[in-house]
Amino acid sequence: MATAIVARNLTKAIPRSTTSATSSLRLAARPTRASLARHFFQQSSRRQYSSTHEAPKSTRRTAAIYGTVAATAALAGGAYYFATTSRQELKNTIPEAIPEVHLKKGSGAQSLGLFTPTASDYQKVYNEIAKQLWEKDDYDDGSYGPVLLRLAWHSSGTYDAETNTGGSNGATMRFAAEGMHSANGGLQNARAFLEPIKQQFPWISYGDLWTLGGVCAVQEMQGPAIPWRPGRQDKDESFCTPDGRLPDGSKTQDHIRAIFGRMGFTDQEMVALSGAHALGRGHADRSGFEGPWTFSPTVFTNDYFRLLMEEKWGWKSWEGNKQYEDASTKTLMMLPSDVALIQDPVFKGWVEKYAKDSDLFFRDFASVLVKLFELGVPFKEGSQRLEFKSTVEE
Repeated sequence: MATAIVARNLTKAIPRSTTSATSSLRLAARPTRASLARHFFQQSSRRQYSSTHEAPKSTRRTAAIYGTVAATAALAGGAYYFATTSRQELKNTIPEAIPEVHLKKGSGAQSLGLFTPTASDYQKVYNEIAKQLWEKDDYDDGSYGPVLLRLAWHSSGTYDAETNTGGSNGATMRFAAEGMHSANGGLQNARAFLEPIKQQFPWISYGDLWTLGGVCAVQEMQGPAIPWRPGRQDKDESFCTPDGRLPDGSKTQDHIRAIFGRMGFTDQEMVALSGAHALGRGHADRSGFEGPWTFSPTVFTNDYFRLLMEEKWGWKSWEGNKQYEDASTKTLMMLPSDVALIQDPVFKGWVEKYAKDSDLFFRDFASVLVKLFELGVPFKEGSQRLEFKSTVEE
């Protein structure tokens, strides 16, 4: 608890007034942003992907990380990028390793013919997302990472196993009929962030781009390696899912099991996925909830579970939605759906395990996130998952 105490003291000492303070301090325990950016460009030609999956190592947390990232940044705006037409699905024969053939376009929007993207092509997309994450540090607590993960999560979490509808295949959040769902507030910022990358790599589907963005976000925020494979095809507006398929933070364990159970997840997987709340924050003008879940909202850790177990949580006195706040600093929040995890005996057992064992959480989270991102995707038989090396590892 020593680091948590130091973090609380630093949290109180650092004002929440400016973006620049957050941007310059939030990753003090890492190499400087400038040095990492230089290192990225120096090493980019040697970036490789791996087809094997190593067990992730737990993140080292320091008091410096806790304190510095506790400050908040101003909200960044963004425009919706809703597509108005569907993409033509190509039926050509394709290699087993890469399940989709795309139409490559030149700068004059002229067809250059068909090409099969390779692992190297997807690595280039990952590299560009990572580069933009490091360069654009003016959003929220200094990173677009959390909102990119949320975009990938919400585009995948609409899947219904019974009807085999929804999920990341289709990227139907491009359309207002789904993009304006209450649970998707603020995700226009993530879509706007990725749109220039889509223009740079027009051959990649939105479904693949959004989920790859989620993979990149986790890894660049010091989380586990997330195996990923392409194969999602964008669909038209008629495939938009009905509102109500995503989790509601104001609900409790019965709702959690209903929402996640519809997708085919076990109790253990439900808890592991909830660990994504280690990242990011609530926004009163979007969800009706306000504040971060942890002291390090841009660094992937098991602190969400540790804080659930170790802190005392009471109802926050304010005019927004009912939410909990920590008794120690009153700067952190938990949703009713979060606290439900320690009120349910089965869920609580997994919360305790993940709070004590960061490596276990990292492994289980990586496994279940792969499952979430692949729900309902018609991958070609024999397609292989890829892994991408994060810039932090280099």
